[in-house]
Amino acid sequence: MSEQKLAANEYIKARSRHLRGTIEAGIADPVTGAISEDDVQVLKFHGTYMQDDRDLRNERKEQKLEPLYSFMLRARVPGGVCSAEQWLAVDDISRQLTTSNSIRLTTRQTFQYHGIPKRNLKQLVQGLDRATLDAIAACGDVNRNVMCNPNPVQSELHAEVYEIAKHLSEHMLPHTQAYAEIWLDKEKLLSTEEEVEPIYGDTYLPRKFKMAVAVPPDNDVDVYTNDFGLIAIEENGQLVGFNLTAGGGMGSTHGEVETFPRLADDFGFINKEDVIKFAEAVVTTQRDWGNRVNRKRARLKYTIVDHGYDAFKAEVEKRAGVKFQPKRDVVLRDRGDRFGWVKGIDDQWHLTFFIECGRIKDEPGKMLQTGLREIAKVHKGDFRMTANQNMIIAGVPASEKDRIEAMAREYGLLGDLLTTTREHSIACVALPTCPLAMAESERYFPEFMTKVEALQAKHGISELPIVVRMTGCPNGCARPFAAEIGLVGKAPGRYNLYLGANFEGTRLNKMVRENIQEAEILEDLDGLFGRYASERNADESFGDFVVRVGVVKAVIDAAKDFHG
Repeated sequence: MSEQKLAANEYIKARSRHLRGTIEAGIADPVTGAISEDDVQVLKFHGTYMQDDRDLRNERKEQKLEPLYSFMLRARVPGGVCSAEQWLAVDDISRQLTTSNSIRLTTRQTFQYHGIPKRNLKQLVQGLDRATLDAIAACGDVNRNVMCNPNPVQSELHAEVYEIAKHLSEHMLPHTQAYAEIWLDKEKLLSTEEEVEPIYGDTYLPRKFKMAVAVPPDNDVDVYTNDFGLIAIEENGQLVGFNLTAGGGMGSTHGEVETFPRLADDFGFINKEDVIKFAEAVVTTQRDWGNRVNRKRARLKYTIVDHGYDAFKAEVEKRAGVKFQPKRDVVLRDRGDRFGWVKGIDDQWHLTFFIECGRIKDEPGKMLQTGLREIAKVHKGDFRMTANQNMIIAGVPASEKDRIEAMAREYGLLGDLLTTTREHSIACVALPTCPLAMAESERYFPEFMTKVEALQAKHGISELPIVVRMTGCPNGCARPFAAEIGLVGKAPGRYNLYLGANFEGTRLNKMVRENIQEAEILEDLDGLFGRYASERNADESFGDFVVRVGVVKAVIDAAKDFHG
């Protein structure tokens, strides 16, 4: 019997010499703005994607020119925290080495650059390194940026949880020296065959892997949408451990019912000193049990569905050498950020800015990039990125509050009156750079949200927050399947409409309309908002309402209910 053929990426990883490939030669080749197809896949492990400007693709083809290739780089910033000095370096790099003239905050609580010419890529990585930042494993079939509740020093618990998130990120890095050799000109190993990947093995994971750490009652990191999650448990103000979740993930494929988004399962409570043991156990079980034949079924969520919850739990306990304890009771209430000034327990102040779709860019009347740069020049505390694509200026002494606020208002970082629905909204990049996008998202979303807000105002429900998210494709980077209203691109100007997730992020939504245009979407929402205004129960969220009145069935088991 012949051996089963693996997914193409598995062979690419196997012959990449621990993520080296021929990247170095490809980056040095001045003849093309691109690199080889194999290296495109290997490069992701270095935090970088090759893209092209799809707005210009047809025009350049007619001119017999290759696509306008450039690169996107996503940084690894555990918990989204960087110093003011680091932010100045991030800003310098954007201005000097990218063509996008912007910085984008991502839904994975970090930043990324778009429009990096190939010739600038190595210089850019070295610039990040000088600022003690990197892009190692920010993409690829490995554990990616570890998210963590960003609210600074809200309690002693938050500070300790953040340190655990950083430790998780460092511990789960690949051991290969490929990144240092290719980008930082470190000495090359004589033989990569002797290089060992103790956690990942020679072909790494079957698919990407995401981790997040939540601190109740906040679920601002959307913990259940991650492959691996930790929900902090405290007793008498002290962190004692975590409820561990596993098996979440947003990606799916239009029309393929064997693929589906899924929220993670609760596996039980673990002591804080056992976090690394359990994280390794979950990751290595996925490494050995995950599907390496079909990448569309390769995420941990499918591993748990295919092998069964009990079998997966038993294997994780066996590898960890520790049993799960019963899950602790916990309440998650909100996934939003706290905008404006918030005082921390250490008497420092923290100011959160709404950054629409995470795009930090200078435009007339809103010089967001310059504003953050000027604040970074005088601020002595942290810059903290949130999982909702916003920015916190953290650790501001009371004596500096007025100065920081005045600067924020001068540059347009403060001043807009926002509805709570817009404050909870997020969107992915999509067109023109994402090669997977089927429809607009970031460029269209602000205009769409204005129309949603108008409908809320029409029905007198503007003060009621609704979680609205949009993506240009079903890969789900903006976590649309966990939104009360989710829009997922199907074709230019057309989206699938999903309803019925709950406000707290512990239930998925479900498709109610397929391949419809804006007018149809708004017509449906108009009618539903009217009903919500007149028929809702006290304190009932929009997602709970549409399930209760039968507009959509609740998704209890994603494998059975999401498409059914």
